[in-house]
Amino acid sequence: MSARHRRRLVALAIAVGIATASCGGAHSIVNPKGSEADRVAGVWWLMFGLAAAVYVVVAGCILYAATRGRRRRGPSRLHDNWFIWIGGVIVPFLILVVLAVVTVDATSALRTSSPGEVRIDVVGKLWWWEVRYPGHGVVTANEIHIPRGTPINVHLTSDNVIHSFWVPQLAGKMDTIPGQPNNLEFTADKVGRYAGRCAEFCGLQHAHMGFEVIVETPADYGRWLARRERVPLEPASEEAASGQLVFQREACAGCHTIGGTDAQGTVGPDLTDVGSRRLLGAGAIENTPQNMRAWIRDAGAIKPGVQMPSFQSLPDRDVAALAAYLESLK
Repeated sequence: MSARHRRRLVALAIAVGIATASCGGAHSIVNPKGSEADRVAGVWWLMFGLAAAVYVVVAGCILYAATRGRRRRGPSRLHDNWFIWIGGVIVPFLILVVLAVVTVDATSALRTSSPGEVRIDVVGKLWWWEVRYPGHGVVTANEIHIPRGTPINVHLTSDNVIHSFWVPQLAGKMDTIPGQPNNLEFTADKVGRYAGRCAEFCGLQHAHMGFEVIVETPADYGRWLARRERVPLEPASEEAASGQLVFQREACAGCHTIGGTDAQGTVGPDLTDVGSRRLLGAGAIENTPQNMRAWIRDAGAIKPGVQMPSFQSLPDRDVAALAAYLESLK
């Protein structure tokens, strides 16, 4: 085997590896875990199968023509005409008809409105997601808890520009449009964490406008909801208590809400359960004590364009206390 052929095989192996990894990743549409995503995956696999069949046929014709060589006699006009009609008109028409019927049927089924047993209101912000549970008084951000096997109705809107709510393994994309609420219905089949993204370019931090959907058993979901409905406990440590005073003294309380306190801001995310979240800044960084301190100190250095002001002048002692207080909110 020549060096040129070896390079081609290596390149092909790398491409196949990347494609395989992509199919099994957190944003895979071919590994569905929800009712709507399963329909989307079905349409995708049909399209892939038809495309593969067309590729094999065309590649076979090319190989046949290349190995057969030039014919000595003149070509048969009748044979060529039939080949054009069948391969260039009839077969493509039938493929498009099949795809059209399947796509329209899937779209109609996906968009059929049904009263979900659990309604969740999601608002697209700059650049994060506000999550509300009507009837329970529960508000959180960038994490959506839902029970497994229960029809979910996500009521979507935006208070700024157009975003697109997308959890590839659970449901299809749905735009969040200012002044035009949309509803996304699906049922999650398997417990786990599923990554979601904004799928519509919305500005500077579009790439860092992620969220997670946490699918739990109905019992675990009920316990989470009951825990979130309760007023947070008073800080358990002296450092956290000091951090609560810093939170109320600085501009934090004017932008954020913390249940059971005087902080009732609406500009930034609700922080009542921020200590339990896996990520900060809508997926910008992991939620660790060190990252929390860095985020408090200068969120704009981590996520340029955010509305949160810099606290570079805040003493290290106050930053550590504030981080301890926020990490205690669970």
